[in-house]
Amino acid sequence: MADAALPQLVADLFRHRYGRMVAGLVRVLGADRIELAEDVVQEAFVRALRTWPSEGVPEQPDAWVFAVARNKALDALRRRSIASRKEKELLQWAKQEVEPETPREGLADDTLRMMFTCCHPAVPQETRVPLVLKTVCGFGVPEIAAALLQKEGTVAQRLTRGKARLQTEGVRFEVPRDDELPQRLPLVLEVLYLLFNEGHRAHRGQDLVRRELVEDAVRLCALLLEHEALAQKETHALLALMLLLGARLPARTDDAGDLLTLAEQDRSKWDRQWLGCGFHHFRLSLGGERMTAYHVEAAIASIHAAAKDYASTDWVRVLAEYDRLLAIAESPVVRLNRAIAVAKVHGPEEGLAEIAWLQREVALADYFLLPAVAAHFCWLLGRCDEAEQQLVRAIALPCSEPERRLLQRRLDACRRGDGPPVW
Repeated sequence: MADAALPQLVADLFRHRYGRMVAGLVRVLGADRIELAEDVVQEAFVRALRTWPSEGVPEQPDAWVFAVARNKALDALRRRSIASRKEKELLQWAKQEVEPETPREGLADDTLRMMFTCCHPAVPQETRVPLVLKTVCGFGVPEIAAALLQKEGTVAQRLTRGKARLQTEGVRFEVPRDDELPQRLPLVLEVLYLLFNEGHRAHRGQDLVRRELVEDAVRLCALLLEHEALAQKETHALLALMLLLGARLPARTDDAGDLLTLAEQDRSKWDRQWLGCGFHHFRLSLGGERMTAYHVEAAIASIHAAAKDYASTDWVRVLAEYDRLLAIAESPVVRLNRAIAVAKVHGPEEGLAEIAWLQREVALADYFLLPAVAAHFCWLLGRCDEAEQQLVRAIALPCSEPERRLLQRRLDACRRGDGPPVW
């Protein structure tokens, strides 16, 4: 393998294996040693980057990384004089992860166990989601901060506090009692939602889509439904939302990896199986006593999925659903998305009025879509100078490279005096 391809190979292994490795190690070592599990897994991947260029890529790269992580964990345990009690379990863990004997059932899945452990009542509420994203999903602090619209320093402090609480409280890595599961379910669903969103639209990096994150979120949500206490209406609603949006992935980028907006996508490329499963779970989500944000967002996704083309989209219904969403889960991002529907129904002037106050919203200070949406409304109104200024601002803010290229194409078109694209 060429040296240039090695970093990508290690990065792919990291995305696919990091969460499972950390969760598996925590199962063996205990929840009070999350820090150790994270450290040895990260060190294993660093060692791969250092040794594979000279020694060659092993025949089974994942088995090699698991073995290195296991050995580093054992070295750390020997320094603490407790290796003998854990060595057999670590050997079994590494073998089982590379050569699984049988599929695990219910919440025996280590990743879900880890999620419920991080959502333990002993962990401060504001810390649980960042902790899961870090330990289970392998997100860095900048990714978590971008996903939660928070400052990196705040996220780092919360992670430190969360791990300390797991250690001091002696939280066990175990499936909660059935009567405790529903209490922790909302936070687990929130994490899956954020995991899916990062896969569906990465906040940073060279790729717009991280399909492995999308598939992990869908898999874990489906696994929740196999447990009677967790097979609730809101779980079906979230799975429906992820499937209906995930069905668009084959059409979200072109052959060069450039972003295609919903208006530009070839809907014949949408995954029909995912759409069918999405509508199935959407039907199963209906009729409950509680309407959640997942229900409403799934309803919005279903309206787009049911339209034969972009021009056929029922924007009046979309706006009505955003009104419902605003009443259930008001947030600056919801208001921004609703403003697009307002502009579609009532015109760009009304859309601009809707987002005027958002310009002062601290949570959206680094959110590139706010100036990007404002630019489009201004462009539609013929206010090209303002549109250009907003696009320049959007390009300067954090986003993925495909999104930045799209913004640059829009800026070039605006400067040429072209008409605004459909959006």
